[in-house]
Amino acid sequence: MATDTLKSAARSGGLRRLLLDNGALTALIALVIAMSALSGDFLTADNLLNVGVQAAVTAILAFGATFVIVSAGIDLSVGSVAALSATVLAWTATSHGIPVVLAVVLAIATGVACGLVNGFLISYGKLPPFIATLAMLSVGRGLSLVISQGSPIAFPDSVSHLGDTLGGWLPVPVLVMVVMGLLTALVLGRTYIGRSMYAIGGNEEAARLSGLRVRRQKLAIYALSGLFAAAAGIVLASRLSSAQPQAATGYELDAIAAVVIGGASLAGGTGGASGTLVGALILAVLRNGLNLLSVSAFWQQVVIGVVIALAVLLDTVRRRAGAGTVAAGTGAGGGRGRQAVTYVLAAVVAAALVGAMSFLHGGASSTTSKVGLSLSTMNNPFFVQIRAGAQAEARQLGVDLTVTDAQNDASQQANQLQNFTSEGLGAIIVNPVDSDAAGPSVRSANKARIPVIAVDRGVHKADTAALVASDNIEGGELAARTLAEKLGGKGSIVVLQGQAGTSASRERGAGFAEGLKAYPGIKVVAEQPADFDRTKGLDVMTNLLQAHPDVQGVFAENDEMALGAIKALGSRAGTSVSVVGFDGTPDGLAAVKAGTLYASVAQQPTELGRIAVRNALRAAEGKAVDKTVKVPVKVVTKANAAGFTG
Repeated sequence: MATDTLKSAARSGGLRRLLLDNGALTALIALVIAMSALSGDFLTADNLLNVGVQAAVTAILAFGATFVIVSAGIDLSVGSVAALSATVLAWTATSHGIPVVLAVVLAIATGVACGLVNGFLISYGKLPPFIATLAMLSVGRGLSLVISQGSPIAFPDSVSHLGDTLGGWLPVPVLVMVVMGLLTALVLGRTYIGRSMYAIGGNEEAARLSGLRVRRQKLAIYALSGLFAAAAGIVLASRLSSAQPQAATGYELDAIAAVVIGGASLAGGTGGASGTLVGALILAVLRNGLNLLSVSAFWQQVVIGVVIALAVLLDTVRRRAGAGTVAAGTGAGGGRGRQAVTYVLAAVVAAALVGAMSFLHGGASSTTSKVGLSLSTMNNPFFVQIRAGAQAEARQLGVDLTVTDAQNDASQQANQLQNFTSEGLGAIIVNPVDSDAAGPSVRSANKARIPVIAVDRGVHKADTAALVASDNIEGGELAARTLAEKLGGKGSIVVLQGQAGTSASRERGAGFAEGLKAYPGIKVVAEQPADFDRTKGLDVMTNLLQAHPDVQGVFAENDEMALGAIKALGSRAGTSVSVVGFDGTPDGLAAVKAGTLYASVAQQPTELGRIAVRNALRAAEGKAVDKTVKVPVKVVTKANAAGFTG
C-alpha cells in the first residue's frame, strides 16, 4: 500500500515537473486546441501558415534578444535597427544603383555596427544596457527617417522574393525563421561564446575571475543581436515590398516578451532557442486567433500583457520548485534527448487533439454576408467615424462586419488582411496604413478571389474592386487656398505634418504645397511632423512658437494636430493666427463653430464607411461596382458649419 502511494506521488511529481519545465510548450498546445475549438477558420492549412509568417519577424528578433537576455542584458533597439537596416538596403539598391548582393551586405553590416556600438557603450562606456540601447532605439529610428526622408522606399524585386512562397505554399519567412532558430541553437549549445553567455548571465564577476574576457564577449553578444535585427528587418520589408521608416515600432517589446514567455529569465543565465520560438508562436497564435474571433485590438493588448505576466509568474514558480532551464551545451546528452522526446510527444498530442477539435466544425465556409474591415488606426476620431458609418450600414444591410485596428503598423495590417483571406470572407475593406505596404496582402486576397474595397487611401500594385475616398491632394490644395485667402495672400505660416511615411500625410502635404504655388506671398517658415496626434501637435507648436513667434497661419494635416496647435496658441488662435485643419471630426467642427479653428477640410468619414460597406456587399455578390467612388471634400468654416453633418 505504501509502495503504491509512493509510486503515485512520484508520477504526480514527475508530471508536475514536466509541466513546469515545459510551461510555454504546454501553453502553446492549450492555445492551439482552444482556438481550434472556438474558430472553425483557425485549423486550416492557409491559416496555420499565416501564423508561421506572422511569428517569423518577432521570432528572428527574439532569437537575437535571447543572446542578450541569457547574458543578463537587454536590447531595446532591435526594432529601430531592423527598420534602419531595411532602409539602408532599399536606399542603396534603388537610389544609388548598388548591386543588390552588396546592398544586403551593407544592411547586415549596419545591424552589426549598431550592435557593436551598443556593446561598446555597455562594456567600455559602463552605461547600463537599458540606457545604451534606449539611445540606439532613438538614433536608429532617426537615421531611418533621415535616409528615407520619411517616405517608404520600394524594395528591390530580387529581395522582395523573401516575402513570397516556395512551391506556391511554403512561405520563405518561415524558412528564414527556422534557419535563424537553428543558428541560435548552434551558437548557444555548441560554441565558446554561447557557453560564455550563460556564464556571464549566471554570475558576471565569477565569469571574469574564471578568465573570460567579459567585455569582448559583450561586444560579440550585442553584435549578434544587431545581425539578427537586420535579418528581421529585411524579412519584414520583403513582406511589405517596401522599407518603411516607421516599421517594427514596438517590436523590441514583443521580442523580449517572446524570450521571457519561452522560459528565459531577465536575471540571466537561462534560456534557449526552442523556448524563444515557442514564445513567439504563442504571441502569433494569440493575435491570429483573437483576430479570427473579432476581439478588439485594444483587448488583444490586455490579453498579451496578462500572458507575459503569467509567464514571469510561472518562471518564479519553476524556480521555487527547483525546476529550471538547463543551459544549452551544458546538459548531458540524455537531457537533450529527453527534451527532444518531449517536443515530439507534444507535437503528436497537439496533432491528435487538434484533429479531434476539427470535428466540431464543418470547415470554414465562404459567405457573401461576412466582410472584414481593417482600419489603419482607431486612435483618431476620423477613423472612428469611418467605423461608425460602416457598422451602421452593415446593421442595415444584414452584413456580418469584423473590424480590426492596425494601430498604424503596416506589418500588423498585413497580418490582419492575411487572416481575413484565410477566413474566406465575402469581401475585405482596407484603409491602408501605407498604400505600398498593403499591396502584397491585397494580392493574396486577389488570388483567393476575394474582392477588396479600399477606403480613404488606395492600394498600389494590387487590384481593388473599388476605391472609396476623398481626394487628399485636392483637399490639400483647398486648405492652401483657404488659408492663403484668409491671410490676404501674404504672411508666414507653419505646417504640422502627419506620421512620416503614411500616404495620407504625403498626399495632403503635396496638395498643400501645390496649392501654395499660386500665392508667392505666403512663406512656410517651418514644417514639423506631429504624427496626427493632438498632444504632439501641442508640443510641436509650442516649440515652433519659440522660433517663430510672429507666425500668422497654421496648416495641420488633420484636426487632432490642429486642436493641439490651438491649445498652444491660446488666445491668439482665431484672432491673430488662423489655423486650418483636415478631416472634419466632431471636435474639429466644434472648434470651427467656436471660432478658434478657422476651417477644416471635411471628408465626411461616416459617409466613407457607409459607401465602402455598400460596395463591398455588391462586390461579394458579384455585382458591378464603380472602380472609383469619390466623396467630395468640403471646406467647413464658421459660416457653414451649422449645416454640416459629417
